[in-house]
Amino acid sequence: MYGNMLVNCSNCRTPLQLPPGAGSIRCALCHAVTLVADPRALPSQPPASSHAPPPPPSPYNHAPPGPPPNPHGRKKAVIVGISYRFSRHELKGCINDAKCMRYLLINKFSFPESSIIMLTEEEDPHGPKFPSKHNIRMAMYWLAQGCQPGDSLVFHYSGHGSQQRNYSGDEADGYDETLCPLDFETQGMIVDDEINAVLVRPIPHGVKLHALIDACHSGTVLDLAFLCKMNRSGQYVWEDHRPRSGVWKGSNGGEVICFSGCADDQTSADTSALSKITSTGAMTFCFIQAIERGHGSTYGSILTAMRNAIRNVGSGGGGIGGGDVVTSLLSMLLTGGSLGAGGLRQEPQLTACEPFDVYRKPFSL
Repeated sequence: MYGNMLVNCSNCRTPLQLPPGAGSIRCALCHAVTLVADPRALPSQPPASSHAPPPPPSPYNHAPPGPPPNPHGRKKAVIVGISYRFSRHELKGCINDAKCMRYLLINKFSFPESSIIMLTEEEDPHGPKFPSKHNIRMAMYWLAQGCQPGDSLVFHYSGHGSQQRNYSGDEADGYDETLCPLDFETQGMIVDDEINAVLVRPIPHGVKLHALIDACHSGTVLDLAFLCKMNRSGQYVWEDHRPRSGVWKGSNGGEVICFSGCADDQTSADTSALSKITSTGAMTFCFIQAIERGHGSTYGSILTAMRNAIRNVGSGGGGIGGGDVVTSLLSMLLTGGSLGAGGLRQEPQLTACEPFDVYRKPFSL
């Protein structure tokens, strides 16, 4: 399902996508060169079917932009929700977040059910949709692989996020942002450098990727070059986060935009204070609520609505009140909820490959 053009880096074991016909590939993370003939590099593959379709073109091909994007292109999504059940890291709302996002994509944005991969603990622990580090990596590769002009891609993650020291000098605050798969304590976290290499750099001209990251320390977790700094009046400037080292963090001509739950130095809440029904991630809930309440016309209107909803928690203005999709779905998810915190100290963030007018650019998935 995830394609057959992956090899593991012979040094750090990171899966790498091999351009057709290439005999070797350099790892973007550790810079080691892996030869295809290296037996350590070849992951186990099921026997190839004689009727298998030819592999899709590699998104690493740097061909000049082709025909204009097809406005009716394919839609694909990866949705990850991790609750870390029975551990000291347990979260109550993340699987609810995943179900809400899937419902929204299908019913509001016409994503085909068959084009959405869900990774949660409700899946088979031994199957490809259990949210282990390996499976999340493979799902990210599946999402970006073979995309064509006109495609719309969505990556949604609800779970723990963290930080770790960065020694390459490409982080202004000295820390890499990370996502925490279910097995992060034994297998390690997924670092922003890898997320950028897998989800951002391959995206070609005419393709758009939206990431929605509901996690702590998630402001720049895709390592996108520009961060929208917006004050409470809605005035904003784009802050340049391109690494001083000069390393390229942009796409291959495509459009990549990320909404995240909070700034890099903030935490993101898992709470019932917003829905009043059950636990959800604050960012996921406020994003869906903004769409449902008619604030989804532009990126600026969505960001403003999300921030206002979070600021209003505890003052009576943060409940769901009116969006049919959210209300009907959350009513189906009555699972008890957790203690609601009075007042949330997080500010959703908007980052992008390129700056744009957030109040003029229409939002669409």
